[in-house]
Amino acid sequence: MSEQHIADNTGRANTWDACPDTGIALESPLAWSYHNVGAPAPGPNSRVTLRELSDRDHLILRGGAIVLDEAVRQVLDVGLPARPQQLTLCEDGISSVQWLSPDEWLVILPFGTAFRIENELRSALGDASVAISEVSGGQTLLELEGNAQALQELLMKSVIYDVHPQHFTPGKGVTTVFAKTNVILRRPDEARWELVVRRSFADYVYRWLLDAGDEFAIGVVKGGEQRGAAA
Repeated sequence: MSEQHIADNTGRANTWDACPDTGIALESPLAWSYHNVGAPAPGPNSRVTLRELSDRDHLILRGGAIVLDEAVRQVLDVGLPARPQQLTLCEDGISSVQWLSPDEWLVILPFGTAFRIENELRSALGDASVAISEVSGGQTLLELEGNAQALQELLMKSVIYDVHPQHFTPGKGVTTVFAKTNVILRRPDEARWELVVRRSFADYVYRWLLDAGDEFAIGVVKGGEQRGAAA
């Protein structure tokens, strides 16, 4: 792990590169689960597929919306979500910015880019009073895809939030309760749902999804058991 002092921020912040060499393979939160619980492959009867998007970096932004919006537009070329529960996707098809609270946003980025993006944001923000936290190692992103009705029924058994398509439209994300833990539930488009899960609960959520999705012949698409592998 390497440290870089940010002179542009008047010496008030240090940033840490959690992965200075993107060629170093790091175990994903579900690596243990795949080995010990198993990962049923999708079959002809599978109506739901589950994939861990382990090749992602995660940043939390805290601060005033106006100043952060200017910096995010400059660095990511996308506006900061201003509406509650809004999820904005970037043109690369991987990066996204999500509203979490009136002064908090989640930024998901391609693996290995968080350190650079954080430094660019801090440079653009100058002396602004904000907090940027790199939380990639503490959570993971799970993707659910498949038959729309099956996905809705699976989520209805798992979360307390109303996931009816008329209420939970694409471009929305909420913090909610999944079984007995908290997750961020997101719907990036019509065909997919995503769960942002704390690392310590990843195995629990994975086992729950396998059990709850059994009636839909849920299959697991393994994109590699290590961060940095193709999803």
